[in-house]
Amino acid sequence: MNRARVRAAVGALADGGRRLSEEVVDELLAGARTEEELVGPGGLFAQLTKRPVERAMEVELSDHRGYEPHAEPPGGTGNTRNGTTPKTLITDHGPVPIDTPRDRDGSFEPKLVRKRKRRFEGFDEKVLALYSRGLSTRDIEAHLAEIYGAKVGPELISKVTDAR
Repeated sequence: MNRARVRAAVGALADGGRRLSEEVVDELLAGARTEEELVGPGGLFAQLTKRPVERAMEVELSDHRGYEPHAEPPGGTGNTRNGTTPKTLITDHGPVPIDTPRDRDGSFEPKLVRKRKRRFEGFDEKVLALYSRGLSTRDIEAHLAEIYGAKVGPELISKVTDAR
């Protein structure tokens, strides 16, 4: 197991040289008949975020532990895989529930979605852009709830704007 596999899995999120064929894209879009099925909670965009993120984190854990899922850990017992923890990511297309893998001793630190983080890069910048346009924290909260379905309190918005 090496870092190349981790990079390959993460590269699936971006266009790492492997493009989806037009037929695959058409097939995916054919399953979404309404806007809600495309960008709503649990819609196509959420699924296209959830599955690669979870797979990439599983590869990260395999790299961290040094063995594949359902295989015997090297050296016998010790720090083994220990299920998953649910987490909700706040993305450009709304909240996406994911399952973050973990290990028994808690030494696994995912790189893609770090511990205690719920937002992908770019989220803070959107909050700052709205704030710089003169929207209040409550206006930003309402906007994020309406557009992304993200329930974000004014305290978080204040933390984001104060941190920059």
